[in-house]
Amino acid sequence: MAEKRQGISNVFIGPAGWSYKDWVGPVYPPGRSTDQLLTIARYFNCIELNSSFYRPPNKRLVESWCMRLSANPDFKLTVKVWRRFTHEMKGTHYEAKKFVHSFDSLAENGKLGAFLLQFPWSFKNDPENRRYLKRLGSWFNEYPTAVEFRHGSWDSPDTLKILSDHNLAFCNIDQPMIGRSIPPTEYVTDMRLGYIRLHGRNRNNWFRSDAGRDERYDYLYCDGELKEWRNRAQKIIRKAKNLFIITNNHFRGQALVNAFQLRYLLEERKRHVPSRLKSAFPVLGDIALQAYSQSELLEDL
Repeated sequence: MAEKRQGISNVFIGPAGWSYKDWVGPVYPPGRSTDQLLTIARYFNCIELNSSFYRPPNKRLVESWCMRLSANPDFKLTVKVWRRFTHEMKGTHYEAKKFVHSFDSLAENGKLGAFLLQFPWSFKNDPENRRYLKRLGSWFNEYPTAVEFRHGSWDSPDTLKILSDHNLAFCNIDQPMIGRSIPPTEYVTDMRLGYIRLHGRNRNNWFRSDAGRDERYDYLYCDGELKEWRNRAQKIIRKAKNLFIITNNHFRGQALVNAFQLRYLLEERKRHVPSRLKSAFPVLGDIALQAYSQSELLEDL
């Protein structure tokens, strides 16, 4: 039992982002000002920062996150790297270091979990992209950094060696299996970091050109699908110092539902679940210790 508790203490589970309009209602109370970051941090021990993908944050904002998260000493933020490096592929070494150091206050206060380089499906395994990946490995080597591939050409021993040689962690993902999409994996290439991202399996909208973000990520995992990832997570945490499991099926708060369920599957322990979310998703009643109203949020982390 002691071994099990030690492993769980190194598992961080939470959603990708916390600010979504469609979370008002099932997650946040309508018509009332709410500290949304703090609300999620009272129930989970990590969140993946998504806004950093669109623009680097300023120092004052990062310091604000640190201050607001100080009540939860075990909480971590993982940081999705600016798209200039992953989708535009125009970033420089100087810009990379500036981006990394914009999160110094998180690191200094023990709140920085890892960085994530998330590449699009169009980023395929070819000589030019392999060279670029190695270059990024030398730029983002100060803190644990995971790399997410979506194209199946990267599912190869050579990829794992490149990542291992450059101290980069393989990001294991769940996505709709269409064409040459990369399948579910359980790889560890950097002993410091295991990383899992669950995007949902909405096949109908995943590659549809006119589908919006919400349509693509509108998916609720069933118990059997989550158990598959529970089993992979247990294997990963045996090899990695820390494991981050990020639920990105965010529409209507479904990411939170599945994050609660995964935490229960890994810990085999009921926890507090907000009554607002439980009302929207009654399936949570089976794993809830007690439902609290939004005004009765308790820290039970």
